[in-house]
Amino acid sequence: MTDDAFAVLLTDEAGVFIRAAIRAALDEDGPDLTSQALFAPDETLDAVIVAKQDGTLAGLGLIELTLMELAPGGGWRVALHAVDGQRIIDGSMVAELHGPAVTLLRAERVALNLICHLSGVATLTAAFAARLQDSPTQLLDTRKTLPGLRHLQKYAVRMGGGMNHRFGLGDMLMLKDNHIDRAGSITGAVEALRVVYSPCPPIEVECRNLDDVREAAGSRVERIMLDNMDHATMRRALELIPEGIESEISGGVTLETIAEIGRIGADFVSVGALTHSAPALDLSMRINDPHGPERSL
Repeated sequence: MTDDAFAVLLTDEAGVFIRAAIRAALDEDGPDLTSQALFAPDETLDAVIVAKQDGTLAGLGLIELTLMELAPGGGWRVALHAVDGQRIIDGSMVAELHGPAVTLLRAERVALNLICHLSGVATLTAAFAARLQDSPTQLLDTRKTLPGLRHLQKYAVRMGGGMNHRFGLGDMLMLKDNHIDRAGSITGAVEALRVVYSPCPPIEVECRNLDDVREAAGSRVERIMLDNMDHATMRRALELIPEGIESEISGGVTLETIAEIGRIGADFVSVGALTHSAPALDLSMRINDPHGPERSL
């Protein structure tokens, strides 16, 4: 994987959200009064970012974006020693930085907070994807993302080997319990959507039991989700889904169960934990201060 993927991410609406997230994080921190008191405005530092555990990287382009937000005129340099999607080991150097001390120190926590989180998402995704290696089932994320960080989190899923489900509510019409209960039936809900929208976007129906699956299949929706069913019921449900309708398994999927779920044979399995429960990957920035020993921040 190369960082070209991150550059592409910045060219569409995702770039607007990403830059806004960086600005919000910097605004939350406010001025770095400590660094301003201890370093002269023209004093420069060299620093390195290193991995403190094994994992898969994502979001390295955020280092330059954060520095650019603080010092758009330049005066700093970033040399990456790894790329997004790369598997690294504990102790690996990820990047070298040079620039004004007050700029590097103010950027450090904002950039690392994001990169550590995104690399954690990529690392967890890679672990799930590895257990689906011998399966035709494809790994999907969900909309269970942090506000304002959806594009970054879904990018991290791709860096870990997963695929993205819908980015927004309009990408696919999802009929869930509340919608179906309001319409009175799956059939009624599907018909209502097709009356309102022409052409109608793809429809996915969240099915709670085999009767739901039969009704959704009869409505010829584009995808049927098997929600929180046991494995035996999932197998029976797949037999009810005709060719041409995609199948998706969701609910309670863990690292311990996903390999067996993959053998059931659905087209997709979606895992909310990829984005809402991924532990951060431990990365650290260390400065090389000529007036003192190398130290971690």
